[in-house]
This record gives sequence, C-alpha cells and structure tokens, in this order.
Amino acid sequence: MAEIEPIRLAKRVAAQMQCSRREAELYIEGGWVRVDGKLVEEPQARVAQSQLVEIAEGAVPELPAPITLLVHKAAGVPYLEAPSLLSQQNHANPEGAGRNLTKRDFDKLESLMEMPAMAQGLAVYSQDFRIVRKLTEDANVIEQELIAEVSGTIAEGGLERLCHGLSVQGRPLPPIKVSWQNETKLRFAMKGIRPSQISWMCGEVGLKLVSLKRLRIGRVPMAGLAAGQWRFLEAGARF
Repeated sequence: MAEIEPIRLAKRVAAQMQCSRREAELYIEGGWVRVDGKLVEEPQARVAQSQLVEIAEGAVPELPAPITLLVHKAAGVPYLEAPSLLSQQNHANPEGAGRNLTKRDFDKLESLMEMPAMAQGLAVYSQDFRIVRKLTEDANVIEQELIAEVSGTIAEGGLERLCHGLSVQGRPLPPIKVSWQNETKLRFAMKGIRPSQISWMCGEVGLKLVSLKRLRIGRVPMAGLAAGQWRFLEAGARF
C-alpha cells in the first residue's frame, strides 16, 4: 500500500478542530500547536499521518495581542541583541503566562529605555504602541532606579554634586537622588538622565564605575528575574 503523502499542518488542524482553514492557521501562528511534542508555528509545514498533532488546552483561533517583554539583561549583552537570546526555557513564569513566546512576538519588537551593554538589569522590549509611546515621549519624566558599583575615593562634596551640581556643555543636569547603599555601591533614583551618563558622572567626582544594574523603571520593578530571564508585562501594569 502506498504511503499517504504528508499534508499541510493547517489542513490537519482544521480537520481535528472542525474549524475553517483560517482558524487553523491562527491556532498554529498563535503558538498553540505541537507536532510530536515540538512547537510548530508555520501553517504550511507538512505532517505525516503517523505524526501526533496536539492543540493546547485553552487554545483560541486568534492572533495574540501585542506584547511587552521585561528582561533581566545580562552584563555584556548589547541592548538590541538581548531579545534574540530569549526562549521558553528562560521564561520566569511560563505556567502563569497563558501563552507561549512565538516567532511573531519578535516582529516589530522595539527596544525602549536603553542602557549600555556593560550594564545589567531591567530591559524593556515592546510591540504595544501605547507602551512604546509612553517610554519614548515620557522618557525624561519616568524615574529609573539603578545601583552603581564604584571604586576610588569620592571627592569632597561629591555626593551633593551627583545629586545636583553637574553640568553637560554648560547645561545643569536635573536634580536626582543619590545615596550610598554600602561602601562600594551607590543608589541612583533619577529622571531625565540616561544610564549611559552615570559612568561620566561618577568620574566627575573621583569615582570609577565598575558595574551598573537597573532595578526599576517607573512603577515596574525587575521583581526577582534572574540574569537572562524574562516575563511578559502583566495586563494593566503601568510604568
């Protein structure tokens, strides 16, 4: 007996779910379909009759809403490259997410509130135009909290200068809050200053920046993400 030729995955799903071909494509593109245990997101993929096709419980035939990813970017990873390192394996809360990370999630994913490659900590990437607009147009009025590890001896009055006393090209930097966390770490709570400026600021008061870690952007904290881990921004969360 001749073998039955493999068919398109969308056709197989449509038959299993008793739905239209377009709905089947949406199940697949939404990250709800596995073939022999492996996630497959291409409706045109070919499957043999002997292969197991599973549709996840709770699957819906619609494209997922635009996403915002919160990532604990590791030190040394360029900000723009961090999303390429993400996978389901380093998702901090896969059970509570209600969805998978799919290839579509990386389409038009914008990098927001950037920081230097040497820095680690909270990074934000989004497809949601509301989040993109908020973190772009209001970037200078959203507070960021960072911990700077430093070496050297701070100049007399240096802490006060960091808080409000430094100027760039004759223009004073906005007042911020800087305090010692211990003998080698400073806490910066700042608006209107980019993380990339902290190294220069430390140098102006006799210190050398050793490492930098962002803990919070606005009202959104890193909340226990280990280096390299990520999670979806919760619905209703605001920066």
